[in-house]
Amino acid sequence: MKLLRLMICNLTLLYGMKMLEGAHGRREGAIVDTHHHHHHRQIHHSLTQPAMATTAVGVSATPMTEKLTAADDDKQQQKLKKGIAEFYDESSGMWENIWGEHMHHGYYNSDDVVELSDHRSAQIRMIEQALTFASVSDDPEKKPKTIVDVGCGIGGSSRYLARKYGAECHGITLSPVQAERANALAAAQGLADKVSFQVADALNQPFPDGKFDLVWSMESGEHMPDKLKFVSELTRVAAPGATIIIVTWCHRDLNPGEKSLRPEEEKILNKICSSFYLPAWCSTADYVKLLESLSLQDIKSADWSGNVAPFWPAVIKTALSWKGITSLLRSGWKSIRGAMVMPLMIEGFKKDVIKFSIITCKKPE
Repeated sequence: MKLLRLMICNLTLLYGMKMLEGAHGRREGAIVDTHHHHHHRQIHHSLTQPAMATTAVGVSATPMTEKLTAADDDKQQQKLKKGIAEFYDESSGMWENIWGEHMHHGYYNSDDVVELSDHRSAQIRMIEQALTFASVSDDPEKKPKTIVDVGCGIGGSSRYLARKYGAECHGITLSPVQAERANALAAAQGLADKVSFQVADALNQPFPDGKFDLVWSMESGEHMPDKLKFVSELTRVAAPGATIIIVTWCHRDLNPGEKSLRPEEEKILNKICSSFYLPAWCSTADYVKLLESLSLQDIKSADWSGNVAPFWPAVIKTALSWKGITSLLRSGWKSIRGAMVMPLMIEGFKKDVIKFSIITCKKPE
């Protein structure tokens, strides 16, 4: 971990030198650049102050915040959306270059001896395990025919699901770069007639009610500032009888008598929030309560933290490779900041603060 931080610090210095070179040595340019980065840090700080503190069904939030006005809340959400879009605009090409088209964890069996070559197949295994857990049918009469991928990245899940089921799939992302690349990959793979991608907000989806047989959210829920609105939109666009699958990062369930996480736990999550553009975390139990409040059926959840344990060490290993270092440097400051907190993800999992959760349910017929 110390080695990674040292390498990233060196990267940061190199990046700073490149920025200074771009200023052509002019003092005025240096002053403007310094002001820009000061303003940027203020934005990062505000992104750790999430819009959602609690809901009517008792959803916990980390960190705790003072009550915000509606105007403050909207302003904060706009900053968050802008930060998420820019983060993925900047980093998605680097990720694809190293890890391929799937921008999510891999699923590993606890007794596996993991080789580097296994990580991409583990990402496919994550998709299949999620489908199996949710009991999505392969029967030609019952399999999903219309799918939405909420927070689609560059479309890896969408294209996989479209091929598997012969389904029509629509993906949404806040990142214009991701949407453009996802459509290009769909065309290159002969799926342009089955799969499409667009820039849209998961909290205000551009789809009619009841459109999709399968509602898929693979590691996008952690970016949502209003978890109730998030699951409400997933439910709205789901057809009667549709399956909803949410795979997401959560914090641990609170123990009886606890009102919040411990300060040292919140400190870990706050640092991750500021670099990965995350609002408040919630627990798996919070998601279950929200789904229950919407009268959804067959609600199931599981903790897959142990099954994703090899993932972050592998990401760090690739970041320390020459290809990883040069890719980070080319990507820019947001990607470098994200790399700097990767060891905290491992720490959070080891300390049982972070949980990798799957929550599934069905919309009533």
